[in-house]
Amino acid sequence: MRDEKDDGGIYADIINLPHKQSAWRARMTMSGRAAQFAPFAALTGYDDAVKASDFLDGEEEKKIKKDIDESG
Repeated sequence: MRDEKDDGGIYADIINLPHKQSAWRARMTMSGRAAQFAPFAALTGYDDAVKASDFLDGEEEKKIKKDIDESG
């Protein structure tokens, strides 16, 4: 096995190239970038549902899980 730390590994030919930036588009803000990679809206309310399940008895929990499975 070769030591990739010494020679830059498989990316040695490109690792030190300058980063290209668009001349037309402004750089994305950190908050904009974070929003782009935020969880999908489909999971909105998931944490609340998990917390609510702590207060349910066994039968209510089974009914909710069945409803979720049928809707998905």
